[in-house]
Amino acid sequence: MKDKLIIASKKFNSRLIVGTGKYKNMFECAKAIKLSGADIVTVAVRRVNISDKNKPLLMDYIDPKKITYLPNTAGCFTSKDALRTLRLAREIGGWKLVKLEVLGDKKNLFPDMIETLKSTEVLSKEGFKVMVYCNDDPLMSKRLENVGASAIMPLASPIGSGLGILNKINIQIIRKQTKLPLLIDAGLGQASDATIAMELGCDGVLVNTAIAKAKKPFEMAQAFKNAVIAGRQSYLSGRIKRTIKGSPSSPITGII
Repeated sequence: MKDKLIIASKKFNSRLIVGTGKYKNMFECAKAIKLSGADIVTVAVRRVNISDKNKPLLMDYIDPKKITYLPNTAGCFTSKDALRTLRLAREIGGWKLVKLEVLGDKKNLFPDMIETLKSTEVLSKEGFKVMVYCNDDPLMSKRLENVGASAIMPLASPIGSGLGILNKINIQIIRKQTKLPLLIDAGLGQASDATIAMELGCDGVLVNTAIAKAKKPFEMAQAFKNAVIAGRQSYLSGRIKRTIKGSPSSPITGII
């Protein structure tokens, strides 16, 4: 599409971000990402090998010169752990565009917004461009923007749940109040969920489990690619107004 996704002044052709976890192997991961058309992939610094040359390296399958790596802090439950993880990522690969994720509990994987807000402020002051996983609270989203976040990434529903977008109203409120890129993160289950997110005005979506754990990951990757494009086109086209009355498709004057 002609209109690009812009995050921290960098332009991307695709509005679909894909995770690199939960696949059967590196080959399947790489092929699914290629079919998705994604320009950005998330990399869990604490789980994915990006530095030990004695083990299979993600770089051997996904070229960081062609695909933007987005280091994230998956598995971190404190600000201290998240900060250490992203500072390590910067040392390893020089990455400054990062995804912050500070979880509050191990069962539902909801974000701890107190720790998340604190971490966002620290990282922003250190020069990181922080894309923030958060809840769908408009007030907290605004606070993240105020302390220097580069993108707001509210969950649609719990991570890996496949429940889709549970609170469309809050997403629309966040869209209206922020000038930052808004991307749905977590909980999407099928391609139509991505289309809905884009039609709500989101700038993009992040998908991992819905593709990696689909019965046919490659086909699902392509489905999400098409769904994001369709949703964006639909949003830019301007939908008709909702009404409780019917309206004939043909003129009612001059009929035989």
